[in-house]
Amino acid sequence: MTDSFKTIKAPVEDVIFKELGSKFINYAYPVESEEEVEFYLNQLYERWPDATHHCYAYAIGIDGKTFRANDDGEPSGSAGLPIYNQILSHEITNVLIVSVRYFGGTKLGVPGLVKAYKYAA
Repeated sequence: MTDSFKTIKAPVEDVIFKELGSKFINYAYPVESEEEVEFYLNQLYERWPDATHHCYAYAIGIDGKTFRANDDGEPSGSAGLPIYNQILSHEITNVLIVSVRYFGGTKLGVPGLVKAYKYAA
């Protein structure tokens, strides 16, 4: 067992991109507990209360065994899981990634959503 791991040093906020009219506002935060996750999520719900979705994933701990992926109303597996898979593929932990989406009128479909949320992360 190792006691070293990779994470992010500082928050990354307000990274914005658009896809077929939808606006994605993206965030990454270093976190050490689920309480910190809730703190940041609550801040983003307050900041963007009218957003269509607040999709996120996080991993906590050296082994990354504390984790969650949330689609927040997007089709199952189309948002939170692509974000979480980016956390896994970059082998980082103690991180929360959130993508706030404003629906732009054009449905992206599940493949389009997966691509957009993967890119967001």
